[in-house]
Amino acid sequence: MKTFDHLTVVGLREWIALPDLGVAGLRAKIDTGASTSSLHATEIVPFEKDGETWVRFNAHLGTLVQLRHRKCEAPLVAMKTIKSSNGQSQTRYVIRTPLALGDRVWQVEFTLACRKAMRYRLLLGSKALVEGQLVVNPGLTYVQDKPSFPASSPLSSPTGAA
Repeated sequence: MKTFDHLTVVGLREWIALPDLGVAGLRAKIDTGASTSSLHATEIVPFEKDGETWVRFNAHLGTLVQLRHRKCEAPLVAMKTIKSSNGQSQTRYVIRTPLALGDRVWQVEFTLACRKAMRYRLLLGSKALVEGQLVVNPGLTYVQDKPSFPASSPLSSPTGAA
């Protein structure tokens, strides 16, 4: 059996933070079947800032019982057509922002989508898992400690080197 010492194990669900968006204590569902990560966002409005296209949006962070949201802004990376698990295609805004999980911080691309019918406001897809050098044990949940907020180290690679 092969083992990989340089990879970090995560469970099916983990606590994350999005430091540049001012978001902490967000439960994420780890989804190896999704390529791109997704963040629950509404009221998405593109605008110009310093000659670049940005998006302003409300990031929804709470649960169906305890609602909370935060107004956010981020540079627009792309527009992407996503095919959902039910086969429907939707064009979404894509942002790239640092994600903190455990003691690691790295850049992750997120599509902005309405996930109000979903239990988890953030889905962490396979691209983020590869870039973060993570492997998933689906029999576990909340393996990693909640990330400190603001992130205790400057933006770094998944191994912690700047």
